[in-house]
Amino acid sequence: MKITRPFHPRKTGKSRRQRACWTCETGVGPILVAGRYRLLEERGRGGMGVVWRAHDEVLDRVVAVKEILLPLGADTERRRELCRSLTREARSMARLSHAGTAAVHDVLVAGGRPWLVMEFVDAPNLQQVIDEEGPLDPARAAEIGRQLCAVLRAAHAAGLLHRDVKPSNVLVCPDGRVVLTDFGLAIHTEDTDLKVLEGSPAYVSPEQARNDRLTEASDLWSLGVTLYTAVDGRPPYRRAGALASMLAVLVDEHTPPRNAGPLRPVIDGLLRKDPADRLTAAETARMLEKLGHPGPRLLDLLRPVRAAARA
Repeated sequence: MKITRPFHPRKTGKSRRQRACWTCETGVGPILVAGRYRLLEERGRGGMGVVWRAHDEVLDRVVAVKEILLPLGADTERRRELCRSLTREARSMARLSHAGTAAVHDVLVAGGRPWLVMEFVDAPNLQQVIDEEGPLDPARAAEIGRQLCAVLRAAHAAGLLHRDVKPSNVLVCPDGRVVLTDFGLAIHTEDTDLKVLEGSPAYVSPEQARNDRLTEASDLWSLGVTLYTAVDGRPPYRRAGALASMLAVLVDEHTPPRNAGPLRPVIDGLLRKDPADRLTAAETARMLEKLGHPGPRLLDLLRPVRAAARA
């Protein structure tokens, strides 16, 4: 399989929309991966990879393609490790087959790097929603939390821990669907004695920060931090640096969220330091079920009236 050497548009100083056309401006044209997936626009970038909106030339459909960025000077073993990591992520997502995750279409190696092809979900992530609209009202946050809890329960039932639940990994669709993304750190529940700390410092659980054995309760802690962030606009344990944030997770009590309203008992119950004292997934689901499921929107109620008027 061949691929034109990937470009890195971050270096051009252009906007994301301009970066999407970067290859056209130079006369190269959009990159074609494995002779099938044409990269069209960068949609997200993390520490290890880039997510593209792409076109599947064979099935004529829009897909999401995740490109793994290899560190400079990565040796053969490091490349193999990244390939194994992406394959593990693909298998984790494929094992779930849940409406709250993006469907996996393909996993491949091209141009010396691994790629993951997934369902394209055209939606902003929760962090973008918070940044653009401000903190969410408790009912909306509860509905997002309800759907995230359902995904986590399905993952846990399949023997998976996500380990990186945070607003930037949660897509919020216009139709109300909520999608949990980036299973790159997911592990099997039998492989929880880890030697390396991984995750986002402000969202890791106390047991993650201590490098203790992880359980499903660790994901629920991160869900609690995510809900806190949704209603207050900021995570409770974010400090000036990564180490300071993890220290806060270990020793500080969270400041009560100002805008949580009826969602506060859920947040407080999920942010208990001892995982044995934390709300379980079933308890969390029951509490969120009562707060979520907002009624039909006014526009939806008016549609039949408008249709009758036009007739």
